[in-house]
Order: sequence, then C-alpha cells, then structure tokens
Amino acid sequence: MLSQFGLIGILFVVAFIFPVVMLLISYLAGLVGIRPSAPSAVKSSTYECGMRPVGTSWMRFNFRYYFFALLFVVFDVETVFLFPWAVAYRQLAVFALVEMAIFIAILAVGLAYAWKKNVLEWK
Repeated sequence: MLSQFGLIGILFVVAFIFPVVMLLISYLAGLVGIRPSAPSAVKSSTYECGMRPVGTSWMRFNFRYYFFALLFVVFDVETVFLFPWAVAYRQLAVFALVEMAIFIAILAVGLAYAWKKNVLEWK
C-alpha cells in the first residue's frame, strides 16, 4: 500500500518541479538573450479578435454572467456523474438509484434557490 502512495508522491513532486524548472529556464533564457523581450503598446493592448480595442481592459461586467457560468459548470459536472451511473446501473441496483436520487435532489434544491433569488432572470 505504501508503494502505491509513494508513486503518487513522486507524481506530486514531478508536477511541482516541472513547471518551476520551465519557468526558471525561460527566465535564464531571457537573461542570456535567447528569448527576446521587446514590449510595446500593441503587445500590451487587449486582444479583441483582430479589432481595435474599445475602452479599457478593466471594465465592469454583469455579475449574472458569473452565476450562469457557475450553474453551467454545476450541471455539466452533474452529467459527468450521471453518464457512468447510467452505464453501470444494472450492476449497482437499488442503492445506486437512491444515491443518484439524493444527488439530483441536492442539485434541484440549489436550482430552486437560484430561481427563488431571481438569479436566472435578466432584468
């Protein structure tokens, strides 16, 4: 059992060291002059699909976009959990049905709460 978790520990170390090494190599390449650095106003501007930027990049946006994105992620993850459950339903029997009903009920309560708070309306 320790050997299995040891492999996970090695993967965590590699996952930490690899990005650090890549950033260090990029920094050293910039110091040596291999990686060019020529900042300009055009490179610092906000990219808007080839069109000239209008206004500043620090603008306020409608906060409801955040709620819609969050709800999309929640229900997208729900489908990720529902698909394997539906495929293996015959082997899992009634226990899986009850478990998935509780899962969907929790999400339905969250959706009802969002609906009650008028989060889903664009006034």
